[in-house]
Amino acid sequence: MSKIDLLGGSNMKKVLIVDDAAFMRLTLKKILEENGFEVVGEAVNGVDAVQKYFTLKPDIVTMDITMPEMDGVEALEKIRSKDPNAKVVMISAVGQDTWVKRAVMNGAKGFVVKPYKEDYVVQTLKKL
Repeated sequence: MSKIDLLGGSNMKKVLIVDDAAFMRLTLKKILEENGFEVVGEAVNGVDAVQKYFTLKPDIVTMDITMPEMDGVEALEKIRSKDPNAKVVMISAVGQDTWVKRAVMNGAKGFVVKPYKEDYVVQTLKKL
């Protein structure tokens, strides 16, 4: 039995990364793993995100806004309609106030604008 088992499990936060750009997922995964988060999955669009959220049960979701098939705000709405306690942080190059307002009104726990600074992403997720 490891020390982690004796202490009642790991306290690493499990994260689902949602972004249609493979490069952005890779960059974010590297940042999160280097800062003590466990990336449990990646999704390429909102439809994929909703499905993986309920399969993987992450502690936190990083959600891009502009994606094919279903945008991030719509995916946020679908996830929070079934799990009102879901912790979703929106990450997007879209700095438009209407998107930010819609995301916050639908329960987003934070907002990170691309290009982002590594320490800001880590601080935002650690607050959750």
